[in-house]
Amino acid sequence: MPLDLRRVSRALLSVSDKTGLVDFARALARRNIELVSTGGTRRVLTEAGLAVKDVSELTGFPEMMDGRVKTLHPKVHGGLLAIRDNPEHQAAMYAHGIEPIDLLVVDLYPFQQTVARGAGFDECVENIDIGGPAMIRAAAKNHADVAVVTDTSDLARVLTELDAHDGQTTGDFRRKLAQTAYARTAAYDAAISNWLAATLNESAPLYRALGGRLSEPMRYGEDPHQAAGFYLTGEKRFGVATARQVQGKQLSYNNVNDTDAAFECVAEFDPHRIAAVAIIKHANPCGVAEGASLTDAYEKALRCDPVSAYGGIIAVNRTLDAAATAKMVEIFTEVIIAPDADEEAIALITARRNLRLLLTGGLPDPRAPGLTLRTVAGGFLAQARDNATVDDMKLEVVTKRPPTNRELGDLQFAFRVAKHVKSNAIVYAREGATVGIGAGQMSRVDSSRIAAWKAEEAAKAAGLSESLAKGSVVASDAFFPFADGLLAAAEAGATAVIQPGGSMRDKEVIAAADEAGLAMVFTGHRHFRH
Repeated sequence: MPLDLRRVSRALLSVSDKTGLVDFARALARRNIELVSTGGTRRVLTEAGLAVKDVSELTGFPEMMDGRVKTLHPKVHGGLLAIRDNPEHQAAMYAHGIEPIDLLVVDLYPFQQTVARGAGFDECVENIDIGGPAMIRAAAKNHADVAVVTDTSDLARVLTELDAHDGQTTGDFRRKLAQTAYARTAAYDAAISNWLAATLNESAPLYRALGGRLSEPMRYGEDPHQAAGFYLTGEKRFGVATARQVQGKQLSYNNVNDTDAAFECVAEFDPHRIAAVAIIKHANPCGVAEGASLTDAYEKALRCDPVSAYGGIIAVNRTLDAAATAKMVEIFTEVIIAPDADEEAIALITARRNLRLLLTGGLPDPRAPGLTLRTVAGGFLAQARDNATVDDMKLEVVTKRPPTNRELGDLQFAFRVAKHVKSNAIVYAREGATVGIGAGQMSRVDSSRIAAWKAEEAAKAAGLSESLAKGSVVASDAFFPFADGLLAAAEAGATAVIQPGGSMRDKEVIAAADEAGLAMVFTGHRHFRH
């Protein structure tokens, strides 16, 4: 028999979320485990007919200061921290009337939910738990003797463990619970510290804490030899993390990454203004379009690069309808993500067993603030989300010829898409659709040439004799350092250019645009994406 077995004779229960509480407490009582509890938790258990000792009976002190002080007492923390086979600890317990606590079940005040619903500062502060984390950390430190539960998903496992070992828990089990407990309090404190940093408009606090809850372990990461998991931070942003998977096999690491990129891209297009579709492959758009309907937008987006679209991700900005779905299922697609879908659309997708359908309930706000992260050796980079939108930018016409109204609309469309293309990014667009995309090249001129080549290939696939880039406009995510990239776009047939500007050679580039008869506007905003 393992030597690290510890019997559970007394349990302290104090939870905000009462889901499953009564059934669990009854199961403990049937195993002759004494129940100790606090405030609202004790009231629920007592009303259910269970015998429960109030923590104030244990401590000899009532709750005080609006419940801020109730478990911060030696008779609670001594019961959790005492090493059971340490004679000095045992003597101290005896001398001060401290009874051991063998099982602690505590969740935490709903701080993140309080912030998420827009509560005021004082209410958020009152929902910062103090006693809960203190008890959790005490029990977790003493996991050689004490089991600590911080997540309702572990309640059934505790009962199974007790049944398997005659009312006792094993050391390995307690250590796993302790690891979860410390991660839980760390994530909780991270949420609080990041909220406080936001209230102070502090973009680079001295310490930046991160935390998340496992949504699901993944089969593997980017590659089969890499372990991976999908964690939720609690941020209320519509997307993969909030989505309901209607059908299809488990999402892979790459599916999650690409689907997030697709949905963030399509969210740039206001669904009240126009329908939009984005098709993504390896986190880069291979076709984006807007149209009078999702069907129209999808067909235009697919035309941009029908080869790359195979096995890609499709994102839409409106409720998915049957007409658009019928077109989408004609080729192999990994994931379709939408705010919602009608029943006919769902039925069509259900017939494709491996096609995943994700419904999010809304679109992410492209203007909302947020944080993006990237790990580096020995640390990580944290920056504000790129929430700049072309609709809010003051466009400066820098060439002799201003863009026409049609060109201006396409320029804004192209720059909206370029924000979501890996740098160096070049996007050709015409009539509200991409017609050629050059992504991720070390040289901007190479991205221009690749985008032009893609436009030619798309034209061939559509049975057209002229490149789709003829009469298009071009967007660059950053300034043209030389005129060569701009001239490559002109050679491909582009008639107007949108770029941030800001190069030492802006005058040369503007002169080259004038000579080529191009219209060009500066946005003053760069959209690097790496």
